[in-house]
Amino acid sequence: MKYVLGFLIGVTLAFGLARPTFAVEADPALLKVALLPDENASELIKRNQPLKDYLEKALDKKIELIVTTDYSSMIEAMRFGRIDIAYFGPLSYVLARSKSEIEPFAAMISGGKPTYRSVVIASVKSGVTSLADIKGKKMVYGDRASTSSHLIPKTMLAQAGLLADRDYQQHFVGAHDAVAANVANGNGDAGGLSEVIWNNLVERKVIDASKVRVLGYSQEYPQYPWTMRSNLKPELKDKVRNAFLTLKDPEVLKNFKAEGFAPITNKDYDVIREMGKLLNLDFATM
Repeated sequence: MKYVLGFLIGVTLAFGLARPTFAVEADPALLKVALLPDENASELIKRNQPLKDYLEKALDKKIELIVTTDYSSMIEAMRFGRIDIAYFGPLSYVLARSKSEIEPFAAMISGGKPTYRSVVIASVKSGVTSLADIKGKKMVYGDRASTSSHLIPKTMLAQAGLLADRDYQQHFVGAHDAVAANVANGNGDAGGLSEVIWNNLVERKVIDASKVRVLGYSQEYPQYPWTMRSNLKPELKDKVRNAFLTLKDPEVLKNFKAEGFAPITNKDYDVIREMGKLLNLDFATM
């Protein structure tokens, strides 16, 4: 736990406590749109070509899709105005919001609601059949700033009385698909990731489901927020917001496993800030 807290504080110190002041275009001809780096970068960009095409038409601007190396670099890029629109995870959004003038405006709707769950899985050969069995085992997480492949599954284990580095070993492998792969091949006894990504990996047969056991699901949490720079031109912000909230393109929605997008606000993510208290993390000071 101290290691996680130390990492997050280190990120804060590296980025600086004050929000930067610099000139950025309010109405750029090219909009840089960042996708969450939770899967292979080239695959993400290829899969989201329909989103790029849709936004170019809806906004009448050139669109560049970007996938940063990890969550921390994405937060930094948004902080310094190198990204105009970004698809964050709830935790990475909370961290980015503390350092940047950004605002959430839309979250995808799945199953009729703008919420999602995490899933905790285990390697069949590990013998782990419950969260309690993870004690003394190797738990695999994604990125340290990930909500569904770190914060939520870690909270599930904490609620079961298991703390990282005291009751089990924690290892970080970067992306959700890497979590599933490490558990499936036995490099990790258990792991946590987004339920949507897990189901997608199984459907595409990227993961052999026979080698993995699902231990449980988290409660519902607010979906990943689409965000934008607050200092974009008001008219442009309205167009961006409207482009997502009225989006009906089946190819774009298919890639997100979404039925549409709903409006969302910063307050919706207070539940993520509350989760930090369980893990002794103070997001407000970051």
